Amino acid sequence: MKRLYHWLLPHPLLTLLLALVWILLQNELSAGMAVFGLILGIIIPRGTAIWWPDQPKGLHLGKMASYTLVVLWDILVANIEVAWIVLTVPNAKLKPAWIVIPLDLRMPEAITVLAGTITLTPGTVSADLSDQGRCLLVHVLHTDDPDAVRDDIKSRYESRLMEIFT
Repeated sequence: MKRLYHWLLPHPLLTLLLALVWILLQNELSAGMAVFGLILGIIIPRGTAIWWPDQPKGLHLGKMASYTLVVLWDILVANIEVAWIVLTVPNAKLKPAWIVIPLDLRMPEAITVLAGTITLTPGTVSADLSDQGRCLLVHVLHTDDPDAVRDDIKSRYESRLMEIFT
């Protein structure tokens, strides 16, 4: 029975998320929309399951929730900072930088979340991951201290992700 459940719902939380997103996109809460959302939530993960790695073991959802709040706050603050930079700093005075961030993370899912977090935060973008997955190349729009940006990413994001993906 458990094998049938896992075959039918390889990622149950994704199934629920897809159903919820479908209902929100339709802007209508009805039984038909909920059922169709659940059908999509079953078909999409099932159809893509062969390309998914195993689910991470020991994922701490409570810590993921606090990480999400930190990232949302950082996105809000970075939007204001980038707007200020765009409005007040002439192009000739911009100090963009390429920063290599050595990674302590080893799980591909955690590295993906880190790269996505960096890219979601305005003013930074993840550009490349080394072949062995040991370093992440990040471009920063404007900084006076690239080392401080590297240390901030490692302490603010990577350390939290190491706690989440144990």
